[in-house]
Amino acid sequence: MAIIISGKEIASKIRQELAEEIESLKIKIKRAPCLAVIWVGEHPASASYIRAKEKACKEIGIEFELYHLSEDTSQEELCELIKQLNHKETVDAFLVQLPLPPSISERAIIETINPEKDADGFHPYNLGRLLIGEPSFIPCTPAGIWELLCRAGIETRGKEVVILGRSNIVGKPLAALLMQKNTGNATVTVCHTATKDLLFHTLRADILIVAIGKPRFIKQNMVKKGTIVIDVGIHRTEKGLCGDVDFEDVSSKVAAITPVPGGVGPMTVAMLLKNTLLAYKKRYGLM
Repeated sequence: MAIIISGKEIASKIRQELAEEIESLKIKIKRAPCLAVIWVGEHPASASYIRAKEKACKEIGIEFELYHLSEDTSQEELCELIKQLNHKETVDAFLVQLPLPPSISERAIIETINPEKDADGFHPYNLGRLLIGEPSFIPCTPAGIWELLCRAGIETRGKEVVILGRSNIVGKPLAALLMQKNTGNATVTVCHTATKDLLFHTLRADILIVAIGKPRFIKQNMVKKGTIVIDVGIHRTEKGLCGDVDFEDVSSKVAAITPVPGGVGPMTVAMLLKNTLLAYKKRYGLM
């Protein structure tokens, strides 16, 4: 039976470390770090994610501000609010909760955010720095996966890492992170909808990271014995929450696997807190 890599337990340790550092810095700087979130519309999943972020912030001493805008907010109005937060002295980092209404350009909104307050790490400036091996703010899910691997004692140097999914949020930045000399130093393959022989790639993976948005897609016959499997997906089904990996089928064959829930999700939130603290420290010249 596979070792279960608990992102929930690792994230809890990280939050504790961050809380201790924040408590120390508050004495020196005379104010707590602050994260702001802009939410446009009423997307039900977004409401759940925002509540989790707010709770996590309050638990470790980060102030939290929510700006909830109506579904009919224009792109110009949203950009204006972003510009205000770019210059707001009491906000150290912020993000715009995705997805956005169809009438608003996600790319335009992300590019309007000050890269020095980019809590999600999605701004092209920060992604560019990640690509050349000089990251500032790393997208939270890739950062969380990397931290998860490190703290679980999983060696990536020289390993065959196969990533399923090439999104700007997970697949692409994660590939850049894992191939860098000073971080993963792995041989990375990214598979996607045009990949011809997916099975060939998944069967040679030492570490398989799955972020394709298809419930229980990865089966036992798609992995080799002893593989490390990181499941990024999360889906609500009639049988409850599940990931992109068929956990029950795959866990009997692989060496280690992340559960859903309790795997990558808590790590993503922990890295958001870490990015917020990083922005706070950079503003006061503590980096």
